[in-house]
Parts: sequence; structure tokens; C-alpha cells
Amino acid sequence: MTLRTDPIPGAKPGTELTGNDNSGRVRGASRAAPGACGGFPDPEERRIPTPPALPRPTDSSRSVRVPLFQGIVRASQTLSEYRPGLPDRRAIGNTETRRPHTDLPARPTENPMDRPLHFGVTLPQIKRDWAECRDCAVELDRLGFDSAWVCDHVYGVPNPRIPILEGWTLLTAVAAVTKNLELGTLVTPPFFRNPAMLAKQVATLDQIAGGRVIMGLGAGWFKPEFEAYGNPFPPLGARMRGLEEYVQILKSMWQNEITTFEGEFFQVKEALCEPKPPRRPPVLIGGTGEKVLMGIAARYGDIWNNMAITQAQLGPKIEALHKRCADVGRDPAEIQVSQQCVVIIEETEEAAKASLAKAGKIYGGHMGAGLEEHGIWGTPERVIECIEKHRALGCTSFLMEFFGRDTRIPAQIFAEQVLPHFRARA
Repeated sequence: MTLRTDPIPGAKPGTELTGNDNSGRVRGASRAAPGACGGFPDPEERRIPTPPALPRPTDSSRSVRVPLFQGIVRASQTLSEYRPGLPDRRAIGNTETRRPHTDLPARPTENPMDRPLHFGVTLPQIKRDWAECRDCAVELDRLGFDSAWVCDHVYGVPNPRIPILEGWTLLTAVAAVTKNLELGTLVTPPFFRNPAMLAKQVATLDQIAGGRVIMGLGAGWFKPEFEAYGNPFPPLGARMRGLEEYVQILKSMWQNEITTFEGEFFQVKEALCEPKPPRRPPVLIGGTGEKVLMGIAARYGDIWNNMAITQAQLGPKIEALHKRCADVGRDPAEIQVSQQCVVIIEETEEAAKASLAKAGKIYGGHMGAGLEEHGIWGTPERVIECIEKHRALGCTSFLMEFFGRDTRIPAQIFAEQVLPHFRARA
């Protein structure tokens, strides 16, 4: 395939990338192993009314927020402020002097132990209504968390009859009612949507959000939802090749004036995407594959996310990521490491152990894999210790699903008794 990007007059021409030039679309299908992207099951079967608003915490230290990718252009900054010599990206009407949208600058090499930690939380989405999701998002924003996440499924996992709110529509609504939370998917697969159209939708969402969107990508795994909605579900190898094409199209649409792409699965012809996002959305690549998927993360990703199912293998997975970075000549410090995880936090050890036992039965071997031995659970003091163990391995971001029917309750405990410990070190 080839990628051609045509900048506006006066700018340097784009780079042509060459690779597989097959033009046929893969239409075969095979079953993929569960766990290739995040799904967040409902902890309870029954619906109950949304609980009343929780009391407002008083700890001002939670106002310090940590962007998931540290080398980003914040929505409050112009490019000329962030990178001297570049024009103001917000002056979008001046096409005579405007240059292609800037990429994320590389972060300087640093010790992960010295980086501030990022704490994101998944939103109520499966067997929940909009009011519950909205109230949770507003509360997370107020409590000082860094990001909010949804899964990108059209069926509730693992049962297609479980109702679920569509992820990107949900994030757009959440963007309109929050001010500071970064917003992302865990994760979007390549064969759900046309990549150029998604690039346009995400650019519009990021205009609403003011530069807070994170583009989470993965291979996809839940075959029934692909087939039921008329989308191809090729074998895993083809989905990986499709993922690599997908991320190239997205980044080009957000950065370049015109994008033309001829790939094995996706074709784009002289496509424009205006207005651009306020910042180029950081790209998160989520999954466990140590060769192909981590190779894609090393080439194109800003963040690599380890799935909950392999939380116990976090250390070896990070080593594998570093090897893929060495293969392509990239400094691994340029890629943020995040961990998808269930978090159980209770005021007492007795309550924490009871919740742990319940969570093990509900989540099983996906989100609950190795939770007692390697997960994040317990009293606030023990939760801090668990987080520090992950940080020592090189993980500086935690994308958490709080265990409990009302996410806001454990979120408040975490915000009041865990966040200040790490914000004070930032």
C-alpha cells in the first residue's frame, strides 16, 4: 500500500510509505481469542435508581491533572506557544500561511519512576442509561481524575442481548458536560467504521471537547457483533494489517491537508478533514501481542495499553514492547505504558476481601484474571502499595474500572485517600 499526503502550497511534501500493495479485501472469518480489546461487564444484574449526588470532597490537591501522553499540545495552547516558529493552529481561516497540523513532539527520555501518574476511569455503559453515565462523568471530572473511557462494542460482552450504549456517541455527549477529563475508547477496531469517516467524527468530537480526545485502537475480537452488523471479520493476521492501515489514515487525516491512501483493506482518495482537532489525538494501541501488535505500537503509538487479562505479565510485556521499539529505532520512553485494571477499594480490609471474592465470580478470567495476586485491591493504603508496584515496572497510567454498582462511591474514596498521595509527588 502507499500513503500520499499533499500539504498546502509552500509546505514540504509528505513522505511516501510503501508496503503490501495487494488490493483485494479479505472476506474470510475466524474466531479470535477473547480479550483483544476491553469490555466492561456489569457487576450487577439488576437495575436500581441512580443514587443521589455524593458530598463534595475538600482536598484541593486533586485539581492537578496529568495528561495521558505527556508530549501533547493542550487545547489551551497555540502551536506558536508550544513550538516557537509554528503558526497559531486556531487561526484556521488563514489557508495561505497555515501548515499541516503538527504531530505530537517526542518526550525526553526519563525514568518512569519520575513521571506523574495518570488515573483514568471507565464510565457506566453496559446495562446503564445516559443519566447514570452523565452523572458519573461529571463526578469524575469534579473529583480530579484525568480521563474517562468507554469500550467500543455494539453488543454487551459476552451476551449480545445485554444492552450497551454506543461508545463514540457516548463520548461526544460526555465531552459536552465535562471540562477537564480526557476521553477515549478501549478500544476501537479497524473494521467497524470507515477510517476516514471516523477521523472526521473524532476531529469534530475533539472540537467539542477542546482537545481532550485519545484515539484507542485494537484488533477487535468479538466476532458476533461484526457479522451481525454486516462488517467483515477477517482472521487475526488480516485484522492486524487492517489496524496498521487504519492508524496511518487517521493520523494523516488529522495532520495533513490532503490524504490519499491505497491499502489492502482501506482506500482514501484526496480526502480532507477540516477543521483539524485542536491537538492531534494521542494514539493508544491496546492489546497483548508481543510481535505484530507491539510492532504497530512501536511505529505509530503514543501509548500502549496492557489488557487486564495479562496484568500479571506486565513486566515481561513491557520488555517485549522495548524490543519492538529497538527493532524500529524508537526510544521506548516516547511511549506511555498504561494498564487496564479492575480496582477494588474499600474502607476496611474485611470489606475489601468480600468485594474481591464477589469480583472474582463476576469478572472471571478476563477482567478478573489474577486479581488477588497481581491486581489493585484493598484499603486505600494497600491500593497505593499495589500502584507503586506497577509503577516500578514502568507503568505510569491506570485505566481503572472501579468495582461496585455505583462507580462514584469507590471513585470518591480513591480521590480522597489515594490521589493526594500521588499528586503530592507530581
